[in-house]
Amino acid sequence: MNTNPFISGLSENAVMITRVADRQWHALDDDLVVGRGHAEHRPDGRLFVSIDAWHDAAFDRLAEAMLAELPAPLHTVVDEADVELTAGWRRAGFTIRRREWECVVPTDPRVTGLDEVLPPSGVTIVPAGQTDEGLLRAVDRAIRDEVEATVGWQSMPAEVIPLPEGDTIVDPSKYAVAAAPDRYLGLIRVVTVNRPRIGLVAVRAGDQRRGIARALLAHALGTLHRSGFAAAWAEVQESDQAASALFEGIGARPMSSNLELVR
Repeated sequence: MNTNPFISGLSENAVMITRVADRQWHALDDDLVVGRGHAEHRPDGRLFVSIDAWHDAAFDRLAEAMLAELPAPLHTVVDEADVELTAGWRRAGFTIRRREWECVVPTDPRVTGLDEVLPPSGVTIVPAGQTDEGLLRAVDRAIRDEVEATVGWQSMPAEVIPLPEGDTIVDPSKYAVAAAPDRYLGLIRVVTVNRPRIGLVAVRAGDQRRGIARALLAHALGTLHRSGFAAAWAEVQESDQAASALFEGIGARPMSSNLELVR
């Protein structure tokens, strides 16, 4: 075990920070673990840190030790309602980079107003489980390249699915697509574990503002409604005005928010 003691006085006792493994730290108070810190690279290359501590002093000592060893920039994600955790990261020099709303989205087309929405002329919706995997991967790659060339993937949701190296389509059966005769123009991913979650809605840059995203949502939400789900969940970045307007327009309601902080 690789240990790296970092001792700091705490009024009448001392918290000792020990690196117990690669990118893992423990805070010890009289041999009792009073906090844990962890760092990991996300698939997009960013380094995210997390700390779970019993009290502010243990948090601050863990943060101090971790920041001394880890390369910048560092990122973390917190529930905005967790005021104490947010304050801890702010004490450590982190600043708010972005806010992401978690929204509940109705599925009933009479509520969303999507009951009469159809894809534009020449475009068809291919249901999940019926897509061509090669064309699906091609549109996913094209959209990701377009995003990287403009705002960059660092502007995308911080909570990402762990992926095999170089692969961004985990399960092709979760995607429905908008299809032209020779290629796919957009996609939507819906995952149902405990509750349905819309993980991604995206359209090629040259085909945006044609109503394709609304048509994909109409299809996905209608499918969920017919399957007995009254609502789905989605994350919407506060600064993404187009996505915010799209979801607000179908009756999505923000329920909570996450903050991504960076140092």
